[in-house]
Amino acid sequence: MARPTPLSGFPELLPAERVVEQHVLDTMRRTFELHGFAGIETRAVEPLDQLLRKGETSKEIYVLRRLQEEDAEPAAGGQREAERGLGLHFDLTVPFARFVLENAGHLQFPFRRYQIQKVWRGERPQDGRFREFVQADVDVVGAGELPAHYEAELPLVMADAFAALADVGVPPVRILVNNRRVMEGFARGIGLDDVDAVLRSVDKLAKVGPEAVAALLADEAGASPAQAAAMLELAALRGEDAGVVDRVHELAARHGAANELLDQGLAELGALLEVAARRAPGRVVADLAIARGLDYYTGAVYESVLVGHEDLGSICSGGRYDALASDGTTTYPGVGLSIGVSRLVSRLLSAGLVRATRGVPSAVVVAVTSEETRAESEAVAAALRARGIPVEVAPSAAKFGKQIRYADRRGVPFVWFPASSAGDDGAIGHQVKDIRSGEQVPADAATWEPPAQDRFPRVVPGTPAQ
Repeated sequence: MARPTPLSGFPELLPAERVVEQHVLDTMRRTFELHGFAGIETRAVEPLDQLLRKGETSKEIYVLRRLQEEDAEPAAGGQREAERGLGLHFDLTVPFARFVLENAGHLQFPFRRYQIQKVWRGERPQDGRFREFVQADVDVVGAGELPAHYEAELPLVMADAFAALADVGVPPVRILVNNRRVMEGFARGIGLDDVDAVLRSVDKLAKVGPEAVAALLADEAGASPAQAAAMLELAALRGEDAGVVDRVHELAARHGAANELLDQGLAELGALLEVAARRAPGRVVADLAIARGLDYYTGAVYESVLVGHEDLGSICSGGRYDALASDGTTTYPGVGLSIGVSRLVSRLLSAGLVRATRGVPSAVVVAVTSEETRAESEAVAAALRARGIPVEVAPSAAKFGKQIRYADRRGVPFVWFPASSAGDDGAIGHQVKDIRSGEQVPADAATWEPPAQDRFPRVVPGTPAQ
């Protein structure tokens, strides 16, 4: 059989790497639940017309085809699945919108939800970008209305999630915020009416630079050199407190751009910054260049960068959307953020920022004296497992030195010698050996405990790559 060839963009994790990913996911899940968010799961596939309903024509959706299309059952409306077309979801927002509509009668609004699942996106793989990856979303959705204070709450939930990872070596995360009404109000105030083109152009600022954005504003939004310069001047403003709001007011006054929409956006942005400065000082920064090119955002918008690893791009983004979904009678507004978990974890591992203390759950390997006494070793293992200690039994009754090397290769810290065996010091009776220090002591399976730090694999700070 030929050696398998890896598939580009479809990452696989070794056991120790999986320990790191699971720690990140568990930390996020605990943080979301501490804030009252309930977990949901949606199906992996959606009808293509739903996946494309927000104009996501640039997304390379993985389309599903039934091998036996002639046997496909008709869908609810009488149309066969093969005719409707199904695709793997490329994010969790589109399936969540459908989920809200289908289950509105069973949900209590505002509905606080988190969702952690894989998604698939057929884009060009590169550092931090994959075709199959894990995403973690957190949203609050209202029925008919949703108070603006949630726009301040959601980025702070994410700030708490990342802060909870700091003790294992995850660098700080800076959450950059803006308000779409600010940019739209300013653009209209200086005479630019194609706001979508303005936002799409400014959204490329970090990637292509100010000169290229000025050209885009001229070509796609019809901006004059003076209008493009004014937009770039707005996009250059940053700050951690409401002082940035005053600077936008001054800029708008200088360009004659003041209007009601701009004032509304600045009031909302100022309120968000005030709450953030009080609850998470230094972690939330206003950045007037954050535009989020997707047209369904209507209020606050967010992007997040890993401090010291800004080259990775945004690892967490989102915003306010006034129409997540609508059934024709009720509109469901919401606000939320999405973390690219695979992107984050890939950088943590490749840069050596974090590591697992071991790749296997076992804290103990129970030695086997002979195959005839294997039952005794299994009984010790069962007694330890009953008390919540992860344990495995040696695969063969080899010499004890070989069994110790087996445990060492797997990263298991302890080896247990049953009573029928003689340990390294010749003692008879149950003995347990810490193979790192060489210390060997008598032990009772009914009472022995490994040190707390050894019971399960842990994630700890690594040695960052130079």
